[in-house]
Amino acid sequence: MENEHFLSRLIMDELERGPFARRMCTRFPPEPNGYLHIGSAYAIHTNYTTAERFGGKFHLRFDDTNPLKEDLEYVHAIIEDIKWLGYDPGGHIYYGSDYSDAIYNAAVSLIKRGKAYVCELTPDEIKDYRGTLTEPGRNSPYRDRSVEENLRVFEAMKKGSYPTSSKVLRAKIDMASPNLNLRDPVLYRIIHAEHYRTGNIWCIYPMYDFAHPIQDAIEGVTYSLCSIEFKDHRPLYEWVFQELEIPEPPRQREFGRLSLTGVVTSKRFLRQIVEGGYVDGWDDPRLPTLRGLRRRGYTPASIRRFIEEIGSIRTQSTVDISLLDHSLRQELKASTISVMAVLRPLKVVIMNYPETTAGELLSIENNTENEGLGRREVPFSRTIYIEKDDFMEEPAKGFHRLVPGGEVRLKGAYFIRCEEAVKDQETGEIIELRCTYDPLTKSGSGFAGRKVKGTIHWVSAAHTVKADVHLYDKLLKSESAPSGEDGSWDEAVNPDSLVIVKDALLEPSARDAQPEDKVQFFRHGFFCVDKKHSGREGGLVFNRIVPLKDTWNKPS
Repeated sequence: MENEHFLSRLIMDELERGPFARRMCTRFPPEPNGYLHIGSAYAIHTNYTTAERFGGKFHLRFDDTNPLKEDLEYVHAIIEDIKWLGYDPGGHIYYGSDYSDAIYNAAVSLIKRGKAYVCELTPDEIKDYRGTLTEPGRNSPYRDRSVEENLRVFEAMKKGSYPTSSKVLRAKIDMASPNLNLRDPVLYRIIHAEHYRTGNIWCIYPMYDFAHPIQDAIEGVTYSLCSIEFKDHRPLYEWVFQELEIPEPPRQREFGRLSLTGVVTSKRFLRQIVEGGYVDGWDDPRLPTLRGLRRRGYTPASIRRFIEEIGSIRTQSTVDISLLDHSLRQELKASTISVMAVLRPLKVVIMNYPETTAGELLSIENNTENEGLGRREVPFSRTIYIEKDDFMEEPAKGFHRLVPGGEVRLKGAYFIRCEEAVKDQETGEIIELRCTYDPLTKSGSGFAGRKVKGTIHWVSAAHTVKADVHLYDKLLKSESAPSGEDGSWDEAVNPDSLVIVKDALLEPSARDAQPEDKVQFFRHGFFCVDKKHSGREGGLVFNRIVPLKDTWNKPS
């Protein structure tokens, strides 16, 4: 428990000393250049629940100060995803680009105080002058420009007098600092590109490390809660407040960064996977994006439960992805209706069953763990389909399903005995089973204590609903994601991460399933109606969310 709530305890201790006269406030500042993922959800949860615990506010603020990558599409998607997760910011949705004048004025103020200067070194030269972890940096030859000249050139930068990347505004701190982030960091750069909100009004844009503290101060944020990789940036965050003489400045506090086994959360790598055609877009159910998880069938409650189970972490931590599956499985197993679905059909003719087209209606429980979900009526008939894997002509040891001369129970129906296996004369493949049934073994009627070891599922041939079924496995072969530096994921991606079963046969209750509805396929796992592909030409598509047990193996 010591590690679980360290962030809340730290903030509680600080607030007891009364550093702020204003209400507690946190924020989540995504850049609208991609879609949120499971790691984003962890950061959102941390900021939202911390504010909630201390009676504060939670702000969503878009870090939209780079016109080259940002788009309104991502803005809408991020807002929708955050609300779907259950962390609605209400009216507290803001945009960094709305503070452009204030940030520019802050830069001018730093120039006037002798704390910032315009530098004309090229990006490569700036990197070279910066030094290394063991070597101090060197001062820029433009570092000692006069305040007047810096103001004049910076104003010309704003007016568009210079080409992209030809000049930058840098903070004047310490080129010998052991913290590389304090070696005269860039505050502004020139970018001649249209911004999705401000158009062409601006051609200079602030860097995140400069814009972020000013935006926090404007909004009255008290705590900038961010992941551990920003810890070395904290001195720069505090330097901006100190030099601008901001009263009661916000405080930056860090928490551990979440990684999941076998999952890529880097935006750059995700983009390579998407644009390389390895998946079906940003909402592919194999991706850890919130859009992908939602399409797969994960619920907001299961994601929140997963994050709460992890608790607050101090350092970089890797969590087994199966914990997320477990959180979802715990929710679904008592809340979803069970449906019989045959993915690889084998025809069965029950020779002594009456030939009727109407079908006998059998009452079957919707969920064996939750009687409150009631029962449903499922039609039964002379011709049914079972799974091919539920029959073996030469049974292996421990096989307890249907065999020649053997007997099994049909889920919610009768005992049947296999009398004959019909084979294709050319291929030798078994294409039909001819069976008999015992009418005295009807489920629920008390059949004199007779027992069989196996129960299998089935669908009535005359009443089937066809659907495509997507069986998902892990996207990557390895538990640890490769670097992907060359942009090629050919060797890393699991070629069997998606298996599509065409024309699976489902019981008729599945006919009315709607996008994002979740059901349990008896013995196969939990499934969700794919909202992207279902409905095209009247077809249904089901995505397997997770198997019934904690395994990624496909159903046998």
